[in-house]
Amino acid sequence: MDIKSRFKRKITFPVISMADIVLLLLIFFLLTSSYLVQPGIKVLLPRTSTKEALTQKRVTITITKSGAVYLEDKPIDISRLPYLLEGAENKIILIKADRDVTIDMTVRVMEMAKKGGASKFVIATTPELQ
Repeated sequence: MDIKSRFKRKITFPVISMADIVLLLLIFFLLTSSYLVQPGIKVLLPRTSTKEALTQKRVTITITKSGAVYLEDKPIDISRLPYLLEGAENKIILIKADRDVTIDMTVRVMEMAKKGGASKFVIATTPELQ
C-alpha cells in the first residue's frame, strides 16, 4: 500500500533565518569587543605645549598613581631598579609618571636609575589641547 502525503518537503535553504543568526553574532561580537582590556599601563601624563619625538633607543619606566613602578610594562620593586638597568648607559630613560605622582617619587626613581648607570632622562608628556 502506497501512502501519499499532501505536504511536500521544502528543499530550499532558509536564508532568512541564517541572516538573522549572522546579524545576532555580529552584534554580539561588536558589543563584547569593546570590553576587552587594552594592553599597557594606564597613566595620565602631564600636559605641555611643546612636543618632541624620541628616536633613540630607550628604556621605559612607568610610575602609576598608586606608586607602582614598572620597567617595560613589568612590575618591579624600586630597590631592584639599579640591577635591572645595568648596561643601559647609552640609552635614554623615558619616565612615564602619572600627573598625580609626587616629585619625590619621580626623583627617587631617577636616583635608583642613576645608581644603575643611567644618565639621560626624559619625562613623557601629552600635548595640550588648543
